[in-house]
Amino acid sequence: MNYTPTIQPPKNSPQLAITRRTRSTPFSSRVEDFGVQAYTIYNHMLLPTRIRGVEEDYFHLRNNVQLWDVSCQRQVELCGPDAARLAQLLTVRDLRKLEIGKCALAPVCDRDGFLLNDPVAIRVAEDRFWFSISDLDILLWAQGIALGMKLDVKIFEPDIWPLAVQGPKAEDVVVAVFGEAARKTKFFRFDTLEFLGHKFLVARSGWSAQGGFEIYVDDAEIGVQLYDALAEAGKQFDIGPGCPNLIERIEAGLMTYGSDITRADTPLEAAMEQYVSLDADIEAIGLDAIRAVAKRGIDRRVCGLTIDGPKVPANRNPWPVKVGGKHIGSVTSAVWSPRLETNVSLGQLAIDYTPVGTKVSVQTPAGEFSAQVSPVPFDGATKK
Repeated sequence: MNYTPTIQPPKNSPQLAITRRTRSTPFSSRVEDFGVQAYTIYNHMLLPTRIRGVEEDYFHLRNNVQLWDVSCQRQVELCGPDAARLAQLLTVRDLRKLEIGKCALAPVCDRDGFLLNDPVAIRVAEDRFWFSISDLDILLWAQGIALGMKLDVKIFEPDIWPLAVQGPKAEDVVVAVFGEAARKTKFFRFDTLEFLGHKFLVARSGWSAQGGFEIYVDDAEIGVQLYDALAEAGKQFDIGPGCPNLIERIEAGLMTYGSDITRADTPLEAAMEQYVSLDADIEAIGLDAIRAVAKRGIDRRVCGLTIDGPKVPANRNPWPVKVGGKHIGSVTSAVWSPRLETNVSLGQLAIDYTPVGTKVSVQTPAGEFSAQVSPVPFDGATKK
Protein backbone atom coordinates (compact mmCIF):
# COMPACT_ATOMS: atom_id res chain seq x y z
CA MET A 1 0.00 0.00 0.00
CA ASN A 2 1.28 3.53 -0.87
CA TYR A 3 2.03 5.20 2.50
CA THR A 4 4.79 7.88 2.18
CA PRO A 5 5.05 10.15 5.24
CA THR A 6 8.13 12.32 5.79
CA ILE A 7 10.19 12.48 8.99
CA GLN A 8 10.21 16.26 9.22
CA PRO A 9 8.15 18.40 6.82
CA PRO A 10 10.10 21.22 5.16
CA LYS A 11 9.65 24.75 6.44
CA ASN A 12 6.59 26.49 5.03
CA SER A 13 5.25 23.15 3.77
CA PRO A 14 1.78 23.41 2.22
CA GLN A 15 -1.21 22.47 4.33
CA LEU A 16 -3.88 19.97 3.41
CA ALA A 17 -7.34 21.53 3.17
CA ILE A 18 -9.84 19.04 4.63
CA THR A 19 -13.25 19.27 2.95
CA ARG A 20 -16.09 16.89 2.10
CA ARG A 21 -14.06 15.81 -0.94
CA THR A 22 -11.31 14.57 1.39
CA ARG A 23 -13.54 12.06 3.10
CA SER A 24 -13.23 11.77 6.85
CA THR A 25 -13.83 8.49 8.68
CA PRO A 26 -15.95 7.55 11.70
CA PHE A 27 -12.74 7.64 13.75
CA SER A 28 -11.22 10.93 12.52
CA SER A 29 -12.41 12.85 15.58
CA ARG A 30 -10.77 10.31 17.91
CA VAL A 31 -7.44 10.55 16.08
CA GLU A 32 -7.59 14.35 15.96
CA ASP A 33 -8.39 14.58 19.68
CA PHE A 34 -5.07 12.83 20.28
CA GLY A 35 -3.27 15.29 18.02
CA VAL A 36 -2.48 13.77 14.64
CA GLN A 37 0.46 15.64 13.05
CA ALA A 38 -0.08 14.79 9.38
CA TYR A 39 -2.52 13.28 6.90
CA THR A 40 -2.26 12.09 3.33
CA ILE A 41 -5.03 11.24 0.88
CA TYR A 42 -5.48 7.57 0.04
CA ASN A 43 -8.39 6.25 -2.00
CA HIS A 44 -9.96 9.74 -1.66
CA MET A 45 -9.93 9.42 2.14
CA LEU A 46 -7.90 10.79 5.02
CA LEU A 47 -5.05 8.56 6.22
CA PRO A 48 -3.00 9.62 9.28
CA THR A 49 0.73 9.46 8.52
CA ARG A 50 2.33 10.81 11.70
CA ILE A 51 1.02 10.84 15.28
CA ARG A 52 3.85 11.64 17.75
CA GLY A 53 6.71 11.61 15.26
CA VAL A 54 7.93 8.90 12.89
CA GLU A 55 10.71 7.58 15.17
CA GLU A 56 8.62 7.72 18.34
CA ASP A 57 5.73 6.01 16.55
CA TYR A 58 8.17 3.36 15.28
CA PHE A 59 9.43 2.33 18.73
CA HIS A 60 5.92 2.45 20.20
CA LEU A 61 4.66 0.11 17.45
CA ARG A 62 7.50 -2.36 18.00
CA ASN A 63 7.14 -2.45 21.78
CA ASN A 64 3.48 -1.81 22.57
CA VAL A 65 0.23 -1.70 20.61
CA GLN A 66 -1.42 0.81 18.32
CA LEU A 67 -4.93 1.43 17.03
CA TRP A 68 -4.89 2.44 13.36
CA ASP A 69 -7.64 4.17 11.44
CA VAL A 70 -7.14 2.60 8.01
CA SER A 71 -10.62 3.32 6.69
CA CYS A 72 -8.89 4.37 3.46
CA GLN A 73 -8.32 0.67 2.81
CA ARG A 74 -11.48 0.51 0.71
CA GLN A 75 -13.24 -2.68 -0.32
CA VAL A 76 -14.44 -3.50 -3.81
CA GLU A 77 -17.26 -5.99 -3.31
CA LEU A 78 -18.27 -8.56 -5.92
CA CYS A 79 -21.45 -10.52 -5.28
CA GLY A 80 -23.74 -12.64 -7.39
CA PRO A 81 -23.66 -15.71 -9.64
CA ASP A 82 -20.56 -14.56 -11.58
CA ALA A 83 -18.65 -13.13 -8.59
CA ALA A 84 -16.11 -15.97 -8.50
CA ARG A 85 -15.46 -15.72 -12.24
CA LEU A 86 -14.92 -11.96 -12.07
CA ALA A 87 -12.68 -12.32 -9.01
CA GLN A 88 -10.48 -14.74 -10.94
CA LEU A 89 -10.43 -12.51 -14.03
CA LEU A 90 -9.17 -9.65 -11.86
CA THR A 91 -6.10 -11.40 -10.45
CA VAL A 92 -3.23 -13.48 -11.82
CA ARG A 93 -3.28 -15.60 -8.66
CA ASP A 94 -5.30 -18.81 -8.69
CA LEU A 95 -8.27 -18.22 -6.38
CA ARG A 96 -9.89 -21.65 -6.80
CA LYS A 97 -8.56 -22.73 -3.38
CA LEU A 98 -9.54 -19.48 -1.65
CA GLU A 99 -12.06 -20.80 0.85
CA ILE A 100 -14.59 -18.79 2.81
CA GLY A 101 -12.74 -17.18 5.70
CA LYS A 102 -9.40 -16.92 3.90
CA CYS A 103 -7.45 -13.91 2.61
CA ALA A 104 -4.84 -13.85 -0.16
CA LEU A 105 -2.63 -11.20 -1.70
CA ALA A 106 -3.94 -11.06 -5.28
CA PRO A 107 -2.11 -8.87 -7.84
CA VAL A 108 -4.44 -7.15 -10.31
CA CYS A 109 -2.90 -6.54 -13.75
CA ASP A 110 -3.89 -5.03 -17.08
CA ARG A 111 -3.93 -7.13 -20.23
CA ASP A 112 -0.20 -6.49 -20.76
CA GLY A 113 0.64 -7.87 -17.31
CA PHE A 114 1.42 -4.54 -15.63
CA LEU A 115 0.29 -3.99 -12.05
CA LEU A 116 -2.88 -2.02 -11.43
CA ASN A 117 -3.09 -2.88 -7.75
CA ASP A 118 -1.81 -5.27 -5.07
CA PRO A 119 -4.97 -5.90 -3.03
CA VAL A 120 -5.87 -8.61 -0.56
CA ALA A 121 -8.72 -10.78 -1.83
CA ILE A 122 -11.14 -11.98 0.86
CA ARG A 123 -13.77 -14.65 0.27
CA VAL A 124 -16.66 -13.58 2.47
CA ALA A 125 -19.15 -16.14 1.07
CA GLU A 126 -19.40 -18.56 -1.83
CA ASP A 127 -20.64 -15.83 -4.15
CA ARG A 128 -19.19 -12.79 -2.35
CA PHE A 129 -15.64 -11.40 -2.50
CA TRP A 130 -13.91 -8.30 -1.19
CA PHE A 131 -10.81 -6.84 -2.79
CA SER A 132 -9.12 -4.69 -0.15
CA ILE A 133 -7.36 -2.26 -2.44
CA SER A 134 -4.35 0.01 -2.61
CA ASP A 135 -4.63 3.60 -3.83
CA LEU A 136 -6.25 3.21 -7.27
CA ASP A 137 -9.85 3.05 -8.52
CA ILE A 138 -10.17 -0.70 -9.08
CA LEU A 139 -13.93 -0.38 -8.66
CA LEU A 140 -14.15 1.22 -12.12
CA TRP A 141 -11.86 -1.42 -13.66
CA ALA A 142 -14.00 -4.25 -12.27
CA GLN A 143 -17.23 -2.60 -13.41
CA GLY A 144 -15.83 -2.17 -16.93
CA ILE A 145 -14.83 -5.85 -17.19
CA ALA A 146 -18.22 -7.01 -15.92
CA LEU A 147 -20.06 -4.73 -18.33
CA GLY A 148 -17.97 -5.77 -21.32
CA MET A 149 -18.37 -9.49 -20.56
CA LYS A 150 -22.03 -9.21 -19.52
CA LEU A 151 -21.39 -10.87 -16.17
CA ASP A 152 -24.18 -11.35 -13.64
CA VAL A 153 -22.49 -9.66 -10.70
CA LYS A 154 -23.02 -6.62 -8.50
CA ILE A 155 -19.93 -4.46 -7.96
CA PHE A 156 -19.80 -1.62 -5.43
CA GLU A 157 -17.85 -0.03 -2.57
CA PRO A 158 -19.56 -1.04 0.69
CA ASP A 159 -19.57 1.22 3.74
CA ILE A 160 -16.73 -0.49 5.56
CA TRP A 161 -14.08 1.28 7.62
CA PRO A 162 -11.23 -1.03 8.70
CA LEU A 163 -9.61 -0.60 12.10
CA ALA A 164 -6.20 -2.20 12.63
CA VAL A 165 -4.77 -3.23 16.00
CA GLN A 166 -1.02 -3.69 15.50
CA GLY A 167 1.96 -4.46 17.69
CA PRO A 168 3.20 -7.26 19.99
CA LYS A 169 0.35 -6.68 22.47
CA ALA A 170 -2.37 -6.57 19.78
CA GLU A 171 -3.76 -10.04 20.48
CA ASP A 172 -4.31 -9.33 24.17
CA VAL A 173 -6.24 -6.15 23.35
CA VAL A 174 -8.46 -7.82 20.75
CA VAL A 175 -9.13 -10.76 23.09
CA ALA A 176 -10.14 -8.35 25.86
CA VAL A 177 -12.87 -6.95 23.59
CA PHE A 178 -13.95 -9.93 21.48
CA GLY A 179 -13.13 -12.86 23.76
CA GLU A 180 -10.74 -15.80 23.68
CA ALA A 181 -12.07 -16.94 20.28
CA ALA A 182 -9.87 -14.29 18.68
CA ARG A 183 -6.73 -16.22 19.65
CA LYS A 184 -7.77 -19.05 17.34
CA THR A 185 -7.85 -16.85 14.24
CA LYS A 186 -5.02 -17.94 11.96
CA PHE A 187 -2.79 -15.65 9.91
CA PHE A 188 -4.49 -14.25 6.80
CA ARG A 189 -7.83 -15.72 7.86
CA PHE A 190 -10.86 -14.14 9.43
CA ASP A 191 -13.53 -15.10 11.93
CA THR A 192 -16.88 -13.49 12.70
CA LEU A 193 -16.75 -12.13 16.26
CA GLU A 194 -19.33 -10.17 18.27
CA PHE A 195 -19.19 -6.83 20.02
CA LEU A 196 -22.36 -5.34 21.57
CA GLY A 197 -24.36 -7.98 19.73
CA HIS A 198 -23.00 -6.89 16.36
CA LYS A 199 -20.98 -9.31 14.24
CA PHE A 200 -17.67 -8.07 12.85
CA LEU A 201 -15.33 -9.71 10.38
CA VAL A 202 -11.97 -9.85 12.22
CA ALA A 203 -8.84 -10.94 10.32
CA ARG A 204 -5.37 -11.68 11.62
CA SER A 205 -3.57 -9.36 9.23
CA GLY A 206 -2.28 -5.81 8.91
CA TRP A 207 0.32 -3.63 7.28
CA SER A 208 3.10 -4.10 9.81
CA ALA A 209 5.58 -6.86 10.63
CA GLN A 210 4.72 -6.79 14.34
CA GLY A 211 1.53 -8.84 14.12
CA GLY A 212 -2.05 -7.83 14.71
CA PHE A 213 -5.64 -7.77 13.50
CA GLU A 214 -7.83 -5.85 11.09
CA ILE A 215 -11.49 -5.34 12.01
CA TYR A 216 -13.84 -4.59 9.13
CA VAL A 217 -16.26 -2.10 10.68
CA ASP A 218 -19.60 -1.95 8.82
CA ASP A 219 -21.57 0.16 11.31
CA ALA A 220 -20.19 3.64 11.99
CA GLU A 221 -22.00 4.20 15.31
CA ILE A 222 -21.06 0.85 16.85
CA GLY A 223 -17.62 1.20 15.24
CA VAL A 224 -16.87 4.31 17.31
CA GLN A 225 -17.93 2.44 20.45
CA LEU A 226 -15.62 -0.40 19.38
CA TYR A 227 -12.75 2.09 18.93
CA ASP A 228 -13.31 3.37 22.47
CA ALA A 229 -13.53 -0.17 23.88
CA LEU A 230 -10.25 -1.17 22.22
CA ALA A 231 -8.62 2.02 23.50
CA GLU A 232 -9.83 1.29 27.04
CA ALA A 233 -8.77 -2.37 26.92
CA GLY A 234 -5.32 -1.36 25.70
CA LYS A 235 -4.54 1.19 28.40
CA GLN A 236 -2.59 -1.39 30.40
CA PHE A 237 -0.39 -1.94 27.32
CA ASP A 238 0.11 1.79 26.62
CA ILE A 239 -2.10 1.68 23.54
CA GLY A 240 -2.29 4.78 21.39
CA PRO A 241 -3.35 5.88 17.93
CA GLY A 242 -0.92 4.91 15.22
CA CYS A 243 -0.53 4.61 11.48
CA PRO A 244 1.55 2.68 8.95
CA ASN A 245 5.12 3.62 9.86
CA LEU A 246 7.73 4.48 7.23
CA ILE A 247 10.69 3.05 9.16
CA GLU A 248 8.93 -0.16 10.15
CA ARG A 249 7.54 -0.88 6.70
CA ILE A 250 10.87 -0.35 4.90
CA GLU A 251 12.69 -2.55 7.42
CA ALA A 252 10.05 -5.23 6.80
CA GLY A 253 10.29 -4.86 3.02
CA LEU A 254 6.63 -3.85 2.69
CA MET A 255 6.34 -2.22 -0.73
CA THR A 256 3.89 0.56 -1.48
CA TYR A 257 1.92 0.68 -4.70
CA GLY A 258 2.56 3.99 -6.42
CA SER A 259 6.04 4.37 -4.91
CA ASP A 260 8.08 1.16 -4.87
CA ILE A 261 5.92 -0.59 -7.45
CA THR A 262 3.81 1.06 -10.15
CA ARG A 263 1.97 0.46 -13.41
CA ALA A 264 5.38 0.24 -15.08
CA ASP A 265 6.03 -3.10 -13.32
CA THR A 266 4.77 -6.61 -13.72
CA PRO A 267 4.53 -8.68 -10.52
CA LEU A 268 7.85 -10.29 -11.48
CA GLU A 269 9.81 -7.01 -11.36
CA ALA A 270 7.94 -6.28 -8.13
CA ALA A 271 9.28 -9.48 -6.48
CA MET A 272 5.74 -10.87 -6.23
CA GLU A 273 6.23 -14.02 -8.30
CA GLN A 274 4.96 -16.21 -5.44
CA TYR A 275 1.54 -14.62 -5.95
CA VAL A 276 1.40 -15.32 -9.70
CA SER A 277 0.01 -18.70 -10.77
CA LEU A 278 2.07 -19.11 -13.93
CA ASP A 279 1.19 -22.78 -14.43
CA ALA A 280 -2.48 -22.65 -13.46
CA ASP A 281 -5.23 -23.26 -16.00
CA ILE A 282 -7.24 -20.17 -15.11
CA GLU A 283 -8.89 -17.25 -16.90
CA ALA A 284 -7.00 -14.19 -15.62
CA ILE A 285 -6.38 -10.85 -17.30
CA GLY A 286 -2.66 -10.29 -17.93
CA LEU A 287 -1.50 -13.81 -17.05
CA ASP A 288 -0.44 -14.74 -20.62
CA ALA A 289 1.60 -11.54 -20.85
CA ILE A 290 3.35 -12.31 -17.54
CA ARG A 291 4.13 -15.83 -18.74
CA ALA A 292 5.87 -14.29 -21.75
CA VAL A 293 7.90 -12.02 -19.43
CA ALA A 294 8.85 -15.01 -17.27
CA LYS A 295 10.00 -16.93 -20.36
CA ARG A 296 12.34 -14.21 -21.60
CA GLY A 297 13.44 -13.10 -18.10
CA ILE A 298 13.22 -9.79 -16.27
CA ASP A 299 15.86 -7.08 -16.53
CA ARG A 300 15.23 -5.35 -13.15
CA ARG A 301 13.82 -6.16 -9.73
CA VAL A 302 12.87 -4.67 -6.36
CA CYS A 303 15.50 -5.13 -3.66
CA GLY A 304 16.68 -3.68 -0.35
CA LEU A 305 19.70 -1.42 0.12
CA THR A 306 21.52 0.01 3.12
CA ILE A 307 23.00 3.44 2.45
CA ASP A 308 26.16 4.54 4.24
CA GLY A 309 26.80 8.03 5.53
CA PRO A 310 24.81 10.40 7.75
CA LYS A 311 21.08 10.28 8.28
CA VAL A 312 19.31 11.00 4.99
CA PRO A 313 15.83 12.55 4.75
CA ALA A 314 12.89 10.46 3.62
CA ASN A 315 12.66 10.79 -0.14
CA ARG A 316 9.66 12.06 -2.07
CA ASN A 317 11.17 11.30 -5.47
CA PRO A 318 13.44 8.41 -6.56
CA TRP A 319 17.20 8.75 -6.07
CA PRO A 320 19.57 7.54 -8.82
CA VAL A 321 21.68 4.45 -8.15
CA LYS A 322 24.97 4.08 -10.05
CA VAL A 323 27.91 1.74 -10.48
CA GLY A 324 31.05 3.24 -11.98
CA GLY A 325 29.07 6.24 -13.16
CA LYS A 326 26.52 4.03 -14.94
CA HIS A 327 22.87 4.49 -13.96
CA ILE A 328 21.53 1.06 -12.93
CA GLY A 329 18.38 1.84 -10.96
CA SER A 330 16.80 4.00 -8.28
CA VAL A 331 15.94 4.15 -4.59
CA THR A 332 12.18 4.58 -4.25
CA SER A 333 11.79 4.69 -0.43
CA ALA A 334 14.49 5.52 2.11
CA VAL A 335 14.68 6.39 5.79
CA TRP A 336 17.08 6.38 8.72
CA SER A 337 16.64 3.35 10.99
CA PRO A 338 17.39 4.44 14.57
CA ARG A 339 17.48 0.80 15.67
CA LEU A 340 19.94 -0.39 13.01
CA GLU A 341 21.76 2.98 12.97
CA THR A 342 21.91 3.10 9.19
CA ASN A 343 19.83 4.26 6.26
CA VAL A 344 17.54 1.53 4.93
CA SER A 345 15.80 1.67 1.60
CA LEU A 346 13.89 -0.13 -1.12
CA GLY A 347 14.53 0.35 -4.80
CA GLN A 348 14.70 -1.22 -8.22
CA LEU A 349 18.01 -2.23 -9.77
CA ALA A 350 19.11 -3.82 -13.03
CA ILE A 351 18.95 -7.56 -12.48
CA ASP A 352 22.75 -8.08 -12.65
CA TYR A 353 23.19 -5.80 -9.62
CA THR A 354 20.55 -7.36 -7.32
CA PRO A 355 22.62 -10.10 -5.56
CA VAL A 356 23.01 -9.39 -1.83
CA GLY A 357 26.30 -7.63 -1.09
CA THR A 358 26.58 -5.82 -4.43
CA LYS A 359 28.23 -2.40 -3.91
CA VAL A 360 26.58 0.64 -5.52
CA SER A 361 26.37 4.38 -4.94
CA VAL A 362 23.22 6.43 -4.30
CA GLN A 363 22.79 10.10 -5.18
CA THR A 364 20.87 11.77 -2.32
CA PRO A 365 20.05 15.45 -1.67
CA ALA A 366 22.90 15.38 0.88
CA GLY A 367 25.40 14.03 -1.63
CA GLU A 368 26.51 10.71 -3.10
CA PHE A 369 27.00 7.82 -0.67
CA SER A 370 28.09 4.22 -0.99
CA ALA A 371 25.43 1.55 -0.51
CA GLN A 372 25.03 -2.19 -0.71
CA VAL A 373 22.21 -4.56 -1.63
CA SER A 374 20.83 -6.09 1.58
CA PRO A 375 18.51 -8.94 2.53
CA VAL A 376 14.88 -8.02 3.03
CA PRO A 377 13.41 -7.97 5.63
CA PHE A 378 16.26 -6.06 7.22
CA ASP A 379 17.78 -7.54 10.38
CA GLY A 380 15.25 -8.05 13.14
CA ALA A 381 12.46 -6.24 11.31
CA THR A 382 9.82 -8.76 12.35
CA LYS A 383 9.40 -10.22 15.81
CA LYS A 384 7.69 -13.42 14.67
